[in-house]
Amino acid sequence: MRDVLIVPFNDTENIVISTDNSGAIGLKAEDVVNVPYETVAYFSFRVAVMECMAAGAIPFSVVIHNFCQEESWEAMKLGIEKGIEELGLDEISMIGSTESNFQLTQSALGVTILGKMNKSEMKEVPIQPTTKFALIGMPLVGNEVIEQKDQVAPLSLFKWMCSQEEVTHILPVGSKGVLYKLKKLNSSLDRISKESTIDLLKSSGPASCFLIAYQQKSENKLIKKAGTLFHHL
Repeated sequence: MRDVLIVPFNDTENIVISTDNSGAIGLKAEDVVNVPYETVAYFSFRVAVMECMAAGAIPFSVVIHNFCQEESWEAMKLGIEKGIEELGLDEISMIGSTESNFQLTQSALGVTILGKMNKSEMKEVPIQPTTKFALIGMPLVGNEVIEQKDQVAPLSLFKWMCSQEEVTHILPVGSKGVLYKLKKLNSSLDRISKESTIDLLKSSGPASCFLIAYQQKSENKLIKKAGTLFHHL
């Protein structure tokens, strides 16, 4: 179900590895989307860290693969530090490498997150007939992420959802769309409200939204917290 690699570390802990790539987004002349490298790094970090935390892990290290240019390094660090601050993460280290021998005509970046989780917490809760589904945020891609930033689910909200016992599953939605993630939960299309106007096939780019499965009794609390970003499915 998860887009992560889980590696046994010792008798009590696992290492959880997640990653994200970004291409043709940045400040080079041939980039498709033109944004500062701080923004590029922030959103790439966002995808990888959400996948890691959704699996139940606490991130402890970030690895940056920079194919843009040496001058972009500090801006990328700032973008990732912004995400770390939003999540309130402590003691998270950062390391990386830059391709400085050759110049690419388009920007490219990879971000890998390492996290730890207790083996005792590896429990998948089965989907029940009464389980409800919702999308937090909207699927956005490319320039939409910048132009409609008020529809992007905040990292702080994602962290809060991860901490709620009534939220039994949480899955960031990426380029394969909402339906792809719903199928990972083995949910059938007849469970989705006919009134939903969400495009289930549209790319969600840098995880601009995330899917939750939750218990009915908690719905009002979740809606109150997420506000207009809460969308029934």
